[in-house]
Amino acid sequence: MAEAPLREPTFLVLTALAEAPMHGYAVIEDVLRISDGRVRLRAGTLYAVLDRLRADGLIEVEREEVVQSRLRRYYRLTALGARRLTEEASRLRHNADAARVRLRRSGLLTDGGAA
Repeated sequence: MAEAPLREPTFLVLTALAEAPMHGYAVIEDVLRISDGRVRLRAGTLYAVLDRLRADGLIEVEREEVVQSRLRRYYRLTALGARRLTEEASRLRHNADAARVRLRRSGLLTDGGAA
């Protein structure tokens, strides 16, 4: 049985961590960049996502450090997380390709981009 599709914030958090280990605030900033400003994660939402991803074995804590008397935890993608992100990216690409093909056939998409 196939796994359920990832929610967009979860997909974007995994995408951010695919490049390099990051601490929470850096993940929030990178998700904002990756999504062209569409997805603004609040800290509470981010940490709930990170906790769930850790519990599922998709990410792990790489290291912790104290910065200005506060604990900063760095997260990294696991091999399982990379595999899950790859599968989800493939699923999304397949669906987007199918939509483009149908839009082109119907004449609603002619320039390969916007309908």
